[in-house]
Amino acid sequence: MSCAATESQRVIFSLGSNVGDRLATLESACDYLADVFGGLKLSQLYETEPVGCPEGAPAYLNACVEVNTNMPPQDVLELCMRIEKELGRERNGIYGAPRTCDIDIIMYGELQQQSPTLTLPHPRAHEREFVLRPLCDIDPQLTLPGHTVTVSTMLAALPAGPAVQAFDL
Repeated sequence: MSCAATESQRVIFSLGSNVGDRLATLESACDYLADVFGGLKLSQLYETEPVGCPEGAPAYLNACVEVNTNMPPQDVLELCMRIEKELGRERNGIYGAPRTCDIDIIMYGELQQQSPTLTLPHPRAHEREFVLRPLCDIDPQLTLPGHTVTVSTMLAALPAGPAVQAFDL
């Protein structure tokens, strides 16, 4: 791992699972993140029709999680990939394939970057209700880096799409 950044950054992840015990998987992902970063701010859970997945893919459980860290972005990405693997994710090269665990970095502070391995903020977060709705739970006045409107305004402007419904525990 590379050296730590000099100041703490607000990092928001989107979590998803549509294979196996989805709830237990997301709870385990949160446990891993809490072990590394300490306190988490967690959104409501949502059940979501799959977006960009093969025909017949099962519904997702989705949530967003906020942490603060001085861990560099590339190290955060590597951590996410290790957690996904630990929770049974297999990368088969098929875009949108069902997965036990998906952890995307939605934003890392105000950082805007595009590299072969990591684009920040997430390039499609502003288009996805299953990201925006839980982001609004965390902070409806949040403005993603490089954007000029809040996530609540983005959510309100989305056209009707796949169902995203609160998941009751």
